[in-house]
Amino acid sequence: MEHSHMSALQAKRDALKAKIRLEMSRPLPDALLLADLKKRNLRLKEELRGA
Repeated sequence: MEHSHMSALQAKRDALKAKIRLEMSRPLPDALLLADLKKRNLRLKEELRGA
């Protein structure tokens, strides 16, 4: 996989991790949103690992 694609995936993953941290810091985190963000993060992690 080309380097620019890997960089783009990593940037997306970093942004997702920031959103997850922000949501978890709220007094009442949205469990459905967190589950969705975590699933998307895992997919990106797996895609990066397989690259």
